[in-house]
Amino acid sequence: MKADEAEEVAYDTVEAAVRAQLGKALGGVRGMIEAAVPTIAFTVTWITTEQLRLSLIVSVSLAVALLVVRLVQRSTPQFVINSLIGIAIGAFFASRSGDAKAYFLPGILWNAGYSLVMLMSIVTRWPVVGFLIGSVTGDPTAWRRDPGIVRLCTRLTWVLMVPCVVRVAVQAPVYVYGGDEAVAALGIAKILMGWPLQVAALATMVWMLGRGRTPIRPAGS
Repeated sequence: MKADEAEEVAYDTVEAAVRAQLGKALGGVRGMIEAAVPTIAFTVTWITTEQLRLSLIVSVSLAVALLVVRLVQRSTPQFVINSLIGIAIGAFFASRSGDAKAYFLPGILWNAGYSLVMLMSIVTRWPVVGFLIGSVTGDPTAWRRDPGIVRLCTRLTWVLMVPCVVRVAVQAPVYVYGGDEAVAALGIAKILMGWPLQVAALATMVWMLGRGRTPIRPAGS
């Protein structure tokens, strides 16, 4: 039996497939913590010292240390690498501008872009969550032939989009209108609106998925 066929047997409903893929995509509790630690370090160091260079060094060093731990343990470094790339881009923005709050600008732009992509996917009836089904079945687009699956994936994509929209709505005005004191506010907002909002969205999606049993194969297949 081929690997993709094994997955189709394992996930006979859309709900089961999406639940499984969501856990992988978010990196679990450890992945969320690893993403938060460097931001916490940057914010605390800036608040206590107001030294941009030191704050950046501490943040990047912690991210690198987390990556080394992953490599030593021979566990997947994907989520730490993703976090490290984001931190490095933030550090570049802040060091080039000399403004500590610029450290948070890439995150705001990323959430705005991600929100726009998800909204466009919903409007065009190619909801982002639908491609999680495709990753399981081996056919990236077969799910779209079933209107029931499209509707379910559309609702799930709305839920997934909400945290991104909330982050932009709260953090963007603070970034634009705040001065140096905005660094602490942005750091706290990013931490509180990071994994807590993601967990809330995930819990909502799991609840929605637990209510139905949509066959994973498109109608008529």
